[in-house]
Amino acid sequence: MFHYYFKLGLHSLRRNPVLTALMVLTLAIGVAASISTLTILHMMSGNPIPDKSERLFVPLIDNGPLERYTAGQMPEDNQVSYRDAMNLLAGGHGLRRTAIYGVSDAIEPARTDLGVIEVDGSAATSDFFPMFEVPFLYGAGWTQVDDKNAANVIVLSRKISEKLFGNVNPVGRHIRVFSDDFQVIGVLGAWHPAPRYTHLINGNGGSFAGEDDLIIPFNTAIRHQLNNSGNTTCQGNPAPGYQGRLDSECTWIQFWFEETSPFDRSKLQNYLDAYSREQGKLNRFPRKNINRVYNVMEWMDHLHVVSNDGRLSSWLSLGFLALCLVNTVGLLLAKFSVRAGEVGVRRALGASRAEIFKQFLIEAAVVGLVGGVFGLALTMGALYAIGQQSERFSVLAHMDWMMLALTFVLAILASVLAGLLPTWRACQVTPALQLKSQ
Repeated sequence: MFHYYFKLGLHSLRRNPVLTALMVLTLAIGVAASISTLTILHMMSGNPIPDKSERLFVPLIDNGPLERYTAGQMPEDNQVSYRDAMNLLAGGHGLRRTAIYGVSDAIEPARTDLGVIEVDGSAATSDFFPMFEVPFLYGAGWTQVDDKNAANVIVLSRKISEKLFGNVNPVGRHIRVFSDDFQVIGVLGAWHPAPRYTHLINGNGGSFAGEDDLIIPFNTAIRHQLNNSGNTTCQGNPAPGYQGRLDSECTWIQFWFEETSPFDRSKLQNYLDAYSREQGKLNRFPRKNINRVYNVMEWMDHLHVVSNDGRLSSWLSLGFLALCLVNTVGLLLAKFSVRAGEVGVRRALGASRAEIFKQFLIEAAVVGLVGGVFGLALTMGALYAIGQQSERFSVLAHMDWMMLALTFVLAILASVLAGLLPTWRACQVTPALQLKSQ
């Protein structure tokens, strides 16, 4: 019977075409407003590295002074000092570990037709690439030996590589940046995690847009005395000069651990607690605050990647959809009320109220299905318009298969909910009265 009622539902679309068009348009607008907003929220809160997100951890260590400190207060910064970064790297805990900070400079191209190219990038240790599954178009990252020797090697983004060398493999070529010659050993492939979980702090372009133009070894950046291109939080006044920054308690480096299993989290916590006790013996970490560990999804939540405004917008869009449903209820009542005679004849011929209810509810679902088709078209148009606003929104305004399926599920569910009252009213028709009036 479902197939038969579905065909009746398609046929009923041609009845009262004005009412049908209004219902479809109302549902389509409500669904488009909701899905376009939910798509942005879905992309913002998505898991950027699902196969490893529960094994990648950010440590939060409080090295602040006792001045102006309240017990239980969270650290002022979510980064670590150079001293702690080097200690954690040397500690060898976990499967992999990496220290990262932002760098910026200007590349001096060998080609005379190119001017100086301003670039932003990162300084990181060699584990950065396998830890975050960074793809390569050409070449590869550097080795731990290059880390130790602070080698002048560099990995370029595809955009910068093509600007400097054209569409060829530049591995082995040299460029001049940071007032020195660097050998190109790799070119990044397409790597655009959303959100940019490795660059939530000091990421050029923000949490969703932008990319590293280049990446160099961490120790190489230190040897060249490159300052952090981003936030630096200092407690007190560090000693003058670059070495003073390194010896200070200033926090400016992001640190990540990769564990073999999510269950190794407790081992990492114990390791950090032991490290804090050890540093306490050296008159550091006077606050004796509790160390914290965040996996990828917790880290994004801690830094409020999805703002309350974004969540509020989603609730408002669903409220607008509810308003559209109220209008659809009225339109369905008008559409079904003119068919009271038909219902009376069917009831007189032996059709049960349950069959009438099923028929009219399927007809409402058909309206929702058609509304979903038009809603999808409106959603795609809305996402395109949103994507034109900025680079950040262009990254977010993309619909995946989950949101595509949700479009039709939401449209059909909304129409079925809107059809419950009109369908129930249609089932209450008294056959005798309708037959007498014919």
